Amino acid sequence: MPTDEAAPAPVAESELVLRPADEDDADALALIHLLARRAAPMPDPVHSDDDVRRWLRERVADHAPGAETWVAEVEGVPVGYARTTAGWLDDLYVQPAHQGTGVGAALLDLVTARQPDGFCLWVFESNRPAREFYARHGLVELERTDGSANEEGEPDVRLAWPGEDPVAFLRGLVDEVDAQLGDLLARRAALTRAIQPLKRSTRRDPARERAVAEHLATRAPALGVDRLERIVRVVVEESLAAAAAD
Repeated sequence: MPTDEAAPAPVAESELVLRPADEDDADALALIHLLARRAAPMPDPVHSDDDVRRWLRERVADHAPGAETWVAEVEGVPVGYARTTAGWLDDLYVQPAHQGTGVGAALLDLVTARQPDGFCLWVFESNRPAREFYARHGLVELERTDGSANEEGEPDVRLAWPGEDPVAFLRGLVDEVDAQLGDLLARRAALTRAIQPLKRSTRRDPARERAVAEHLATRAPALGVDRLERIVRVVVEESLAAAAAD
């Protein structure tokens, strides 16, 4: 929407300094975090300001492999920061007065340079400015959730910068999902085996299988109920066959 306000002037490259954070930066970074979050279209925080300060002190002091925090300074004053762990961009916040000046882009460029194999991050679905920012810089949306797994309980979006070899990066994510599927299928087969001696009838229950597919469709709407019903049917058939073979 057009406004009468002038766009903020870009920060000159000579004025912007990116440096590793140290523990003395924690309070300044917490202030950036709190101000940026309040200015963004995000759900209300579930943690107090003091909790955020303590949490960031711990994160800045974290020296685990891949754990890094970088500060963006203008004229010696911290105006933004980025925090990463291996394969993830956990935080990227810029003080509201310096948003749109190139600070966020500089921090993101730094993160992509330091994680050339790619990384993921989560953004609230409601935070459209952040999603548009990441889209402009080549990140892609991978999945959306209903928010049941985050503390705020609000829908979010998983984004990724797929790195210098996007196919290898995305195949790595597929491998992670396949490993999870293997564990779930093993549990499903074990439960099927356990329930068989307790059932009064060995007949299949198409209505229940349809209900399972409908429930799954709320979590995987892109597949749709009919496709999921076919998947459920195969899982049930093969789990029963494995139980009968024991």
